[in-house]
Amino acid sequence: MNYWHPAHIISTFFWIGRLPGAPGTWGSLAALPLAYYLTLYGGLGAFMVAIFVVLVIGIWASSVTEAALDKDDPGEIVIDEVVGMWLTVLFLPPDWTLYFLGFVVFRVFDIFKPWPVDHFDEHGNGGLGIMQDDVAAGLYGMLVLYVFLATFTDIFGAVA
Repeated sequence: MNYWHPAHIISTFFWIGRLPGAPGTWGSLAALPLAYYLTLYGGLGAFMVAIFVVLVIGIWASSVTEAALDKDDPGEIVIDEVVGMWLTVLFLPPDWTLYFLGFVVFRVFDIFKPWPVDHFDEHGNGGLGIMQDDVAAGLYGMLVLYVFLATFTDIFGAVA
């Protein structure tokens, strides 16, 4: 594998996925500062566009890297965690405490894979298969955070 290939750089989120230990956790953590600054300076619209663009490019990059490594869903591919993490915090205001809460919620869904996350994880292949379970985990995380915060705080008072 050419580690300087653009697909590998993207799929490992600039080599974050090659850090030792828990690459999914590293990828999820690395996604947060970019989410914070995209939301803070670009607004919700820019953040939504970024999620879509990274999802599409991530499908391609993950397919190329998976084929080059000749391994199903290699752990070093973490662009899927980036998209899932971003989906989890999509509607949150840029706040590090809330983003940390989002990180914990997303990691729980990503690790334990409740239905249908587990279905997507087991039945997907290629770049789309790599991405789809983390998208589902991110949507679960978004829903849980929204319901929790709308119920127990006034953070979404203007929305609800």
